[in-house]
Amino acid sequence: MDSSSAITVTQLNSFIKEILENVPPLRDVWVKGEISNYSPNRTGHLFFTLKDEGSLLPSVMFRGELSRLAFVPSDGMKVICRGRISLYAAQGKYQLYVSEMIPDGVGSLYVAFEQLKKRLAAEGLFDDAHKKPLPKIPLHIGIITAPTGAAVRDMITVTRRRFPAAEIRLYPSLVQGESAAQNLIRAVDFFDREGKCDLIIIGRGGGSIEDLWAFNDEKLARRIYDCRIPVISAVGHETDFTIADFVADVRAPTPSAAAEIAVPDSKDTARQLRNVQTRLCSLLGSVLAGHRHRLELLASSRAMSTPRTAVDEKRMAVARLDDKLVRAAETAVMRARGALETKSAALAPLNPLAILARGYGAAFGKDGKLIKSVDDIPSGERFSLRLSDGTMEAEKI
Repeated sequence: MDSSSAITVTQLNSFIKEILENVPPLRDVWVKGEISNYSPNRTGHLFFTLKDEGSLLPSVMFRGELSRLAFVPSDGMKVICRGRISLYAAQGKYQLYVSEMIPDGVGSLYVAFEQLKKRLAAEGLFDDAHKKPLPKIPLHIGIITAPTGAAVRDMITVTRRRFPAAEIRLYPSLVQGESAAQNLIRAVDFFDREGKCDLIIIGRGGGSIEDLWAFNDEKLARRIYDCRIPVISAVGHETDFTIADFVADVRAPTPSAAAEIAVPDSKDTARQLRNVQTRLCSLLGSVLAGHRHRLELLASSRAMSTPRTAVDEKRMAVARLDDKLVRAAETAVMRARGALETKSAALAPLNPLAILARGYGAAFGKDGKLIKSVDDIPSGERFSLRLSDGTMEAEKI
């Protein structure tokens, strides 16, 4: 055979690829099977194999289509895939290019709900340790829900009936649809940033899982978790559960039950206040009776009934102390005088004036110094002569 009549591998694969892509049933086909060889690509694409009991089908789902899935595929999961059949010419293998994927036998929303619930629980977002206590008497309540419908009417009616003093602030929001989750997040942001509410109720009436899906949004769950104000989640009926219910500080089975939980019954509060008032009056009465009895004892005491007697007794005591002090002072003076006379008698012989009294004298020069010798001053100089009864002037000859 002449090689010039042979076609290349690329030509053959391209020919087969064109045939496959032009077969109408293969352009939009639904195929069910079990995922195996699950292998996410670094670029975000997903490569896997669909298999059943007898065959394998290589498959790929690109990043754009994959991002729209409400659940995360995994090995062993039974799914139904929609896509087109084509040939990957570079490797010569045909494969399914998947545009949609849903779980086979279980709704994709339910699978997504369970997966998100499991992941957030593992992160600790549902732990009781992070739950904030509700205020006992909230005076300002923020409600996030649709502005019309039974849910908002029930919450307002119950709140006003139970606790009329509470101020209700309604943030109207979408509660279903593509934009609902973002609306709800903005509402929580508003109340949390403003900081003027004691607690927040977020919720809506019942519906299908699709209707309630906005309350399963991961970003909303994290925003509720981070909210500084306590949050009550009241979504759907008693049997309905959403991610918001698990992450909120308190879950209410219905919107009206949320209002019951949020505020106390004013009648019960009034009754409790009356009981407290009665107890306080009783306690105050006991305290006053005790003080009154003590006052009566003081009033009947001797000091209060005959104060003059007590004053006279104190005056007598002062007089006795005064007399005792005078006698003690006189005794001390006499003892001091005797001691002084004794010491004076002992010093008398040493007194130079006593020597002068016996006829002696003492000469002092001009400078006041004692003259002990005739040689201490020259002839003709004057000096003072001290005698027992006075001083006289003299001159040395």
